[in-house]
Amino acid sequence: MPDEATAVDIHTGNIARSVPIRPHLRLLHGLRKPANWLQLVRFGIVGGVGFVVNIAVYALCVHALAIDYHVAAVIAWTVAVINNFVLNRHWTFDARDGRASFQAPRFFLVSLIALGASLLMLVLLVEVVGLPKVPAQALAVAASMPLNFLGNKLWSFSAGALEGYRTAR
Repeated sequence: MPDEATAVDIHTGNIARSVPIRPHLRLLHGLRKPANWLQLVRFGIVGGVGFVVNIAVYALCVHALAIDYHVAAVIAWTVAVINNFVLNRHWTFDARDGRASFQAPRFFLVSLIALGASLLMLVLLVEVVGLPKVPAQALAVAASMPLNFLGNKLWSFSAGALEGYRTAR
């Protein structure tokens, strides 16, 4: 015979559930922090440097070396992304405490996704719109920058991602 004093009637409605913060509310919360704005400015400066590196390498490849513009875009991206990883890791996100061997693959994956978006835009601007190749590349790279920032802030260099790495070791 069960002891009535110890029997518990549990209903799923009585169990507290965590409520995820909706993305737009998380964004609004993040906009209130001055440190995020400083990070965005730093990311923009690094992006500007990377942009100049990308366009310079691209123009060199297309005009001086006569490399196909598709291949030139990948070469320019590779040089710029290495430059941007180093600058963003050390200056923008101050993620020196994390391991570069953990951060770099994430950074490069985010950058590859942004490259894919950039290449689609480049082909559209050159072959459909008819823009000259270098201005089209400039527009395509600029259009992919917001995707890059969010991916790197929220995943590549996030404190939560670094903690997950540290506990998994």
